[in-house]
Amino acid sequence: MSMPNIPDIKPEIILKRKEVINLLLTSIALEEIGLSHIINAEAEKLQHVLKDRCLTINEALLINSSVDRMMRNIISNQMLLTFKLSDIMKLEEKEEITEYLIDECEE
Repeated sequence: MSMPNIPDIKPEIILKRKEVINLLLTSIALEEIGLSHIINAEAEKLQHVLKDRCLTINEALLINSSVDRMMRNIISNQMLLTFKLSDIMKLEEKEEITEYLIDECEE
């Protein structure tokens, strides 16, 4: 899988509001991709263990606990990404309102 192209950002960062919003949305998308890979790895781990081994109840409970912890961490991260997306959407709304007000004042 190829990585997306992100603009070259130099130390003297000069970004317009829309560019910032696009970069923030890109960061959310990249985090979502990372989380999907972690979920897939957990599923593969379970499939491997269940297919190749005869588990005791204790071993099964340990594996279940491990997957449960990882999924809880992923869900926590998903909640944070939802908050981040909500904040970005508010930025976009403010941008639209600001542009509207500027247009009204210029007329």
